[in-house]
Amino acid sequence: MSVQDDLTAVERSLDALVQAVGTLQKRIGEGLEVRRIRSDTDHLREGLALLRQSLAAAPPGRPGAAEDEMVPIPDTPYNSALWTDAEDEGLGGKDRHAP
Repeated sequence: MSVQDDLTAVERSLDALVQAVGTLQKRIGEGLEVRRIRSDTDHLREGLALLRQSLAAAPPGRPGAAEDEMVPIPDTPYNSALWTDAEDEGLGGKDRHAP
């Protein structure tokens, strides 16, 4: 199944959810909880639209491939000057004592 097929399946499921919420709203009225669920379904629609746009704008290839690339970390020690005047987490500065 392609990504577009997956998005279409999600869209169909979301349409069914919106329809079910509408039916529920007709039966029990417009209470706070129903309005919250209606708002949630609207947010899901917006999120799905944003996802479609981002996938359309992405370069061809596997989605998210850039984030999955391995970043090499050298085995050499860091420059100790990076830690000058740094505070140890939870201990404070060098001249102070731990609580």
